[in-house]
Amino acid sequence: MNLCDRHEIQALLERHGFRFSKSMGQNFLIESRVPRDIADACGADGDTGVLEIGPGIGPLTAELARRAGKVVSVELDRRLYPVLAETMAGFDNFTLIPGDAMDLDLPALIAEHFGGLRPILCANLPYNITTPVLTRCVESRCFESLTVLIQKEVAQRICAAPGTADFGAFSLLMQYYTEPRLLFTVPNTCFLPAPKVTSAVIHCPVRKAPPVEVVSEAALWRAVRAGFALRRKTLVNSLRTGYDLPKEQLAGIVTACGLDPNVRGERLSLADYARLANALAEI
Repeated sequence: MNLCDRHEIQALLERHGFRFSKSMGQNFLIESRVPRDIADACGADGDTGVLEIGPGIGPLTAELARRAGKVVSVELDRRLYPVLAETMAGFDNFTLIPGDAMDLDLPALIAEHFGGLRPILCANLPYNITTPVLTRCVESRCFESLTVLIQKEVAQRICAAPGTADFGAFSLLMQYYTEPRLLFTVPNTCFLPAPKVTSAVIHCPVRKAPPVEVVSEAALWRAVRAGFALRRKTLVNSLRTGYDLPKEQLAGIVTACGLDPNVRGERLSLADYARLANALAEI
């Protein structure tokens, strides 16, 4: 069965009485090169255990199962379970886990299913859970890499440089834990139903050690959240949303970190925020 052929997909879904759910962000791939290219990009091989979130009917799942030692896919929509039972019947290295990816105990899942295998994440993520899923995955420190198909605008934010319009707190979080690279874009015509936006594939090798030294990660993210709280205001004014300190004292701390007190938070690099967080943590 060609899981990217529009007519075969429609026949498969009709057999199982399936109707698309907009609330679940269901957009199935209908261009066969895309799941092949994603599976190649993630680097899966016989020594790899792959966690996939939102397999849909399984086009990427099948490509991963052809390469990886084991594939574990998490699917929330119960209507797709019998569909996947049919499309993945030929793969004995595939396991379906019913449920919500946001409820997963990632360390426990990997210990149970991927013993002796290199764990990676590879998925065509539903747009509506992209940020929380990626945040949980990188903070878990369970994976060697993340390779995901997501909305192009989100991919650009993840890879953005300081001072650009796309740069934000999520950029810093992903760049702290990983080294993200935008690999290629995927037009909306590659999906059924077609979304209104263009998608992109990013590959994020997880860093073995953080790129900056901080007193604590909690202190770093507190500074980052405050720094981006008021994007149109100066850094000093924005920091006042997160720290109960006089404006003059905050200006002095910012200056002592080698920064212009009139700079905006969006222009600071990860290293800048690390210095700032460490200084603020001493107060």
